[in-house]
Amino acid sequence: MDLDQLRTFDRIVRDQSFTKAAAHLNITQATASMRIRALEQLLGVQLFVRGRLVTLTDQGMTFLPYARRIIGTAQEGREALRRVERGRVSIASLRTLVSPLITESLIRFQEKYPAVDVVVREGRQAQIAAMLHEREVEMGILCWPNIDPLVVDLEPLVIMRERVPLVVSAEIAAKLPPKPSIEEVLALVPRVIALRWWQADPETAAALVRLAKTSVELPTGPARRLALKGEGLGFFVNSAVSNDVRAERLVEIAPTDFEPLHRDTAMVVRNLAALERPMLADFIREIAVECAQMGEIIDNRLDVVAPSKTQA
Repeated sequence: MDLDQLRTFDRIVRDQSFTKAAAHLNITQATASMRIRALEQLLGVQLFVRGRLVTLTDQGMTFLPYARRIIGTAQEGREALRRVERGRVSIASLRTLVSPLITESLIRFQEKYPAVDVVVREGRQAQIAAMLHEREVEMGILCWPNIDPLVVDLEPLVIMRERVPLVVSAEIAAKLPPKPSIEEVLALVPRVIALRWWQADPETAAALVRLAKTSVELPTGPARRLALKGEGLGFFVNSAVSNDVRAERLVEIAPTDFEPLHRDTAMVVRNLAALERPMLADFIREIAVECAQMGEIIDNRLDVVAPSKTQA
């Protein structure tokens, strides 16, 4: 049994496909199959039910947590050796939160730790959960609560609640009555913009899409440009449109028959022991400052961290 076999096993479980797992691991499908056959022969059991979607057998389900424990322990050892050689902090964040939360906090952190390497990765919810699961990063910023069934052992340190206003262009807003109904709003815009701010769409957001004549699902950048041109309306997290709202290029509206929305995000770690590293604890505290300025802090567990020190 070797780590390559275990990593291949874990990847196939996550992707439910030998082909996708092989592509993710940058190996051939034949190599992936060979590794699993060797692992099954060594264990004396069948781990997968092969089909259009690859699923675990009962024996595979029993073996999975042990395989992941071995992978995690090996990765933790590797990271420990790397940190001995040189100070390093690694985090991952939802794309929409990198700029508002990380930029200023990183500048302050590196003023204090100028020789420390900092790695900041961005991605979607599932990607960040995977990075934490595979110990690629030490801390993650993602939607909360996390409902990824493959990554359940996450410890939230700070939970931030951010408003998600419904916005339209200034030109459209000028045509609306002071307290418009959603029907009056939709009569003036050609489409609803659907943005996946949540792991599961709240009913208010889903209802807006159902009521629309047409809808489009877009990343933040093009979605914002579409709204600015008056070609659609949508629920945007406040940090994505706050500058446009202040400049009155976009206007927040509150239809009488629609409830306001919010999104909860959290800074999380796999284990509170990660915070025994003073430099990581300091970086998290700096990010927490930005969280408090951007939204409402509804849970703060940073008191579990020992007082900050100046050395790693």
